[in-house]
This record gives sequence, structure tokens and C-alpha cells, in this order.
Amino acid sequence: MTRSDDPERSTADAGEASRATETSETSDATGTPVARRRTLLAGTAGIATAGAVGLAYTDGGSREPDPETTGTIEPPDPPSGDEPALIAHRGFAGENPENTVAAVEAAAGRDVPEDRRADMVEVDAVATADGDVVVFHDDRLAERAGGALGLTDAEGVVWETDTETVTSAEVLGSGETVPLLREVLEALPADVGVNVELKNPGRGDLRFAEKLSGDELADRTAIWRPFVDRVCAVLDDYGNEVLLSSFHEAALAASRETSSYAVAPIPYESAEDGLAIARAYDAEAIHPPIDLIRGTPFAAETENAGVDLVETAHEEGREVNVWTVETWYEARWLAGVGVDGVIADYAGLLEGWP
Repeated sequence: MTRSDDPERSTADAGEASRATETSETSDATGTPVARRRTLLAGTAGIATAGAVGLAYTDGGSREPDPETTGTIEPPDPPSGDEPALIAHRGFAGENPENTVAAVEAAAGRDVPEDRRADMVEVDAVATADGDVVVFHDDRLAERAGGALGLTDAEGVVWETDTETVTSAEVLGSGETVPLLREVLEALPADVGVNVELKNPGRGDLRFAEKLSGDELADRTAIWRPFVDRVCAVLDDYGNEVLLSSFHEAALAASRETSSYAVAPIPYESAEDGLAIARAYDAEAIHPPIDLIRGTPFAAETENAGVDLVETAHEEGREVNVWTVETWYEARWLAGVGVDGVIADYAGLLEGWP
């Protein structure tokens, strides 16, 4: 199984169950108390919209998958009869210039047809050399896929590059530039949630998708804390539902110290590590890759074969949102085994479901 989002294994491409909402108070730079909410994903589906936007929509894949590679053509019906939440991966990166204001508007604008409008938009957060929070996925402004692709027309490591240069970089020749997190939130309707993936605070030696402990966890949390504080300070100015996710346990540890926003670990190869991290921080959700989901044609034959991540997470009161979903067929299978959300590259994956 090849994952469409191959995070942080190279520096070129760095990568809510219903519970009572909790609030806690912290202070902003002026000493004014601000509420930092632990928020949930549940209940965002079915937002009414009207009109349409002039986009070339696609479902990202065939509606008639090859039975020789995927097994049974007909996926099971969702156990609850409900569709999963539609989470726009980088603003539906398969059809929009990823992690840009235009992508957010195309994914969640009020003129987007209801069955294509995201319930939540997922974006990536990285620090610049000036300490500003920008929305960008990779460590480097260009050289994705080992140099084969130029994500922007600029060069350099994001956290070693000044904010003006980063935010002037054009994304995928689209005319859109790398935005500040604040600019993305300005473009996001208040009734659409935001999943901010805490990608990199400005280091090249982060511990990826590992369960940490003791002094190492404390040291790594201290590295993440200033960046997470800045991210939350921006989020505090807006009223959207918020979910903070990360491949890095220390980022979630810092998030729990800084705010009461909902959190979700992102496992990579180990379902057990992902679940252990979720338990350590009482995470509202967990975001596994598609090949860690048992009972589907996409499940990898790994040491996790005995772990039913969806069942276990649900027993513990956590939602399961799966990345990266590219086809209608994948989305239907995931719904059939009970996942709560699909983190999708295309807007039309739930369109026309019975």
C-alpha cells in the first residue's frame, strides 16, 4: 500500500466522540484572559449551502475499482447509516493549490454545494525564521519528492527563511502564495471546523511518530511549546471548532499544557503507539493512515494486523479520522467499517451516496 501523504520520512516532504466541552483560561500577551476550548468533531455534518463555484470537480478515482486488487466491489453499508465527516486535506489538495486561502475557500465557502462542502478543513502549521505561523506542509519551500517537484517558486528551509520571503512564495504556479495561519482562518466560515496539524516548530531533528517518556518527552515538549503557544494565540481569536493533530507526541503534550483544544495523534506505522499516545493525552480523536484500518481491502499486512484501531478507539471514546482518502471507493469502505471522518484530497467523495 502506497500512502498518498508520505510525511517527514524525508526533509523535502516533511510531513470527537461526544464528550462534554471543557474550557480553561489562559492569558494573552496583555494579560487578558482568553478561553481555550477543548472542542469536538461530532455534529458538523450536513451544513446547508446554496449555489455553486466554478471548479472542475473530480472524485479523484474510478467508481469501478479493480476486483483483482481490491477484492469485493461493493463496500459494506456504514454501521450507523450515516456518512463520515468530510475533512478537506490541505483544502482538498487533489484539486486546489494546497494549504492556500483559495483552497480553503473552495473547500468550505458558502457557495460550495452541500455534498462537496467540507465539515472541517485540515491545514499544516510551520514556523518561519521570524517565528510567524504559516500554513505549509514541507520543510523546504521547493524540492518536494527529493527535488523532482517544486512546490513553490522559492527555495530554502521554511524555518530558516524570513516571513516575507515565505509568504511571497507562489504555490504550484497557481498565483496563490503561502499564507499566514491567520489569513486562512479569516477565509474560513465560522461554522466550519479547522484541523491544524502541528508540523514543525523550527527543527530538523524531531522525533517522528514515536511514543516518548521521561526526560526525553520533557525536553521535546519544551522545544514545541513556544510554537504551539503562537498557534493557539492565533486560534484564540476565532470561533471555529478546533482540532490540533501531530505526528509528534511532544507537540500534543505542549498543546495540552497550552490549551484545552481537542487533540489527535497521527500514527504512521504503529497502531499501538498511536493508541498509547491518545490515551496519554485523553485525545478526542486519532488520525491513522488508511492502511492501519482493519476490515478493508487497503489494510497492510503488518504487526498491527491484530489491532482493530477503529473498535478500540471507539471503545475508549475517541473518533477515528483516516488519511489520505483519494477515491469514492476508499471512502465507502472506510464508512463501512465505522470511521468517523475521511481526510480527503477530493471534494466529491461522498457525493450521491444513498
